[in-house]
Amino acid sequence: MNADIASYPNIKYTEPGKFEETRFEKIHNVCVNSSAEGSIIVAQEIANLIKDKQKTNSNCILGLATGSSPIKVYEELIRMHKEEGLSFANVITFNLDEYYPMHKSNIQSYHYFMHEHLFNHVDILPEHINIPNGTVSNDDLYQYCIDYEMKIKALGGLDFQLLGIGRTGHIGFNEPGSHFNSGTRCITLDHITRVDAAPAFLGIDNVPRKAITMGVGTVRSAKRIVLLGWGISKAEIIKKTIEGNITSHVPATYLQEHNNTTFVLDIGASSELTRIKTPWIVTSCVWNEALKLKAVVWLSELTNKSFLKLTDKDYNDNGMSGLLAEEGTAYNLNIKMFNKLQHTITGWPGGKPNADDSNRPERANIPKKRVIIFSPHPDDDVISMGGTFDRLVEQGHDVHIAYQTSGNIAVSDEEALKFAEISKSLSPDCNESEVIIDCLNRKKANAIDSPEVRKLKGFIRRSESLAATRYLGLNDENVHFLDLPFYETGAIKKNNLSQEDINIMSDLIAKIKPHQIYAAGDLADPHGTHKVCLDALFEALKALKHNTYMNDCWVWLYRGAWHEWESYEIEMAVPMSPDQVLKKRHAIFYHQSQKDGVMFQGDDSREFWVRVEDRNRLTAKKYNDLGLADYAAIEAFKRYHF
Repeated sequence: MNADIASYPNIKYTEPGKFEETRFEKIHNVCVNSSAEGSIIVAQEIANLIKDKQKTNSNCILGLATGSSPIKVYEELIRMHKEEGLSFANVITFNLDEYYPMHKSNIQSYHYFMHEHLFNHVDILPEHINIPNGTVSNDDLYQYCIDYEMKIKALGGLDFQLLGIGRTGHIGFNEPGSHFNSGTRCITLDHITRVDAAPAFLGIDNVPRKAITMGVGTVRSAKRIVLLGWGISKAEIIKKTIEGNITSHVPATYLQEHNNTTFVLDIGASSELTRIKTPWIVTSCVWNEALKLKAVVWLSELTNKSFLKLTDKDYNDNGMSGLLAEEGTAYNLNIKMFNKLQHTITGWPGGKPNADDSNRPERANIPKKRVIIFSPHPDDDVISMGGTFDRLVEQGHDVHIAYQTSGNIAVSDEEALKFAEISKSLSPDCNESEVIIDCLNRKKANAIDSPEVRKLKGFIRRSESLAATRYLGLNDENVHFLDLPFYETGAIKKNNLSQEDINIMSDLIAKIKPHQIYAAGDLADPHGTHKVCLDALFEALKALKHNTYMNDCWVWLYRGAWHEWESYEIEMAVPMSPDQVLKKRHAIFYHQSQKDGVMFQGDDSREFWVRVEDRNRLTAKKYNDLGLADYAAIEAFKRYHF
């Protein structure tokens, strides 16, 4: 172990590749349950370093990152400053990067970000803050970058460098092609990086094409490096970085040659690592039922065979002889896992009345269930589970839809202007329409909407939602618009979850006393609203779980437009016929403001209805490839136990 960090017991550095369980890995990493837990651990290490430097009357030189990954680290540092007296008086910071050109007053600038999320809340000296200047003239830029580099070196280099990672494998803005020894410089941003930044800029056209960044060599010169990896969207690049070969195509792989780097990963980000995804390849396993199913699904996909065609040789040849020895024969194991997956399939998501439910995912003993479908945005319900929604209504359950946020930020100015002008035409004397039209015509790029404009955009989403729910046969009184306060900032950056948000959720659950709750478990949403909405539900469930009616409440998680549950994770699979697929498509079409150029669709250029149909067909195909029935499409759910 590196002696320099012996005082940080929570994430001790260990040389990678030294032990059996890490032989695939070339960078030390620690897996935690959540980004919140990991952020606290990292913040504690930074705090310890600051305190150690204070004891020797030395400055602590920190390299800092921006983006969503370090936000909770900064929140914890602020908490320690306010509640525990952690001082930043001896801290000198250097930020990794800044868009170019970019004025520091712009709310998208990293200067604004750092002051908003850290500097304005601690006692750091203004002259100790160093952030690349996005307004340096092009003529002076080359020398400016050299001077930035020299200032770091003059202070003895970075004691600690905090990093995130982009989906291109960039660290800082060192995009693919960056050199091993590159220094601070101006670079051109990769298209994927600009796509990922697009939500913050309200569209990719507004994202700068260039940035100033510390170089790979600058980062590697830091005495200690910690990289944060949160969420399933980072899983693939994390695997390439930790297990792949060093290559300029994935600049983060250069960290393999740094002798004091730790990646701190949550469950999603670590999910593709070999020891996590296929632990039987690297070590002996304790085979519980969930791991057995995961292994057999993996083997089936690897060999391109259905469950019932797998042989003893297939298991033995692929590191699963221990499982086979435990189960006896491939035949016995294959039948067992086939039946387990078969029992997830049901055309009765609310349970089939007067039927044997011992092999069905839902209960039959409550024939008519009270159901709440929580939808983070006003279209996630039909996009993610429109077929199941339709089934629940058709089969006579008391279905309620709860739209957690207004979704107003996802309505384009052009769409809002169209409605305002129609309103003005119908009511020429309507002053509010005139105000809205004036606000939209005078609005500057990336500016926050006025309250009047946000109100109109919210009404647009509401009317579309009601049109879709009516089409699926739901009465208006069963549609609830919660407008959770955390969302209503008018900006991409939302407020933290508050007790008011949780109370709104709790009140609705207490009023309806549901037997089923459906909620979005897709945490790959590019602007984070899904996660906050899910956290609000979890907190509400925690507050209500002591009530007797909650004993009959089951929670089913669906996923949104970005990812689907893996076959081995699915606990309820609801098949759809071709007619039901078409009906679901029509329900999505009622959300007209989100069609033909939706603002926040991530890196997938397909419209939501196209990508979700493809996803539902792929889930059905996977089931068929594993040897089960051939359906047109399947919607998938995983049960959450609270």
